[in-house]
Amino acid sequence: MIEPSLHAARGPVGAALLDLATGRWTLLDPIAATLLDLPAAGAERDAAIEDATARWAATGAAPDRVRGDLTRAAADLDRLRAGRPVHQSPPAPTPIVLFAPAARPSLRDRAAAGIGLAAALLLLRAVPIRHVVTVARLSARLPGRPAGVREAEAVLAAVRTAGAWWPGRVACLEESLACHLAAALTGRRVRWVLGARFAPRGAHAWVETGGHVLGQDDHDRPWPYLPVLTISDSNA
Repeated sequence: MIEPSLHAARGPVGAALLDLATGRWTLLDPIAATLLDLPAAGAERDAAIEDATARWAATGAAPDRVRGDLTRAAADLDRLRAGRPVHQSPPAPTPIVLFAPAARPSLRDRAAAGIGLAAALLLLRAVPIRHVVTVARLSARLPGRPAGVREAEAVLAAVRTAGAWWPGRVACLEESLACHLAAALTGRRVRWVLGARFAPRGAHAWVETGGHVLGQDDHDRPWPYLPVLTISDSNA
């Protein structure tokens, strides 16, 4: 059996890890983030920790504190990894962030949005996140083409209209997954992205197309999130 994977991404203020076995996030500060590049426990890693300690001490950090923080964080990371590989996302360019979608959905968009939202709500409430990701990857393999920005905004607007009829909460995870699934049903593809921010700490889910992040809140200027796991036709 394949173990649910760990996904990580590094940014200028640290690293974020998503454990698909549990759906939990771990955020590392810049010092602890260097552990992602270190070998497993042993003499080689001890030497790497000493090297990292010396580098940080050269910037004015207290060596004993850096060494202690790295040693404790390394032990925590070992327990988290449990021998599993960590899939690190390459650095991503800063996206163009769009806010309230302006496009008007067609009847086809509305029908697909209803199905996509129902599927997203069922999946996220009934199965672990690793299985949700599997379904999202499978949907990215459906025949289709990348959605244009206006097309993707129309699907997102249709999902939000459908979500207004749902008596429960439709948060970013449900909404973005529903948009990803609905777009696939209409023969178009958007990228479903799971990521995190560091200040304040929090996780987020969104959809992208053509280098644009769609339908975000106005207070997310500039874009604060680090993409950790991206589902699209290129990595399905």
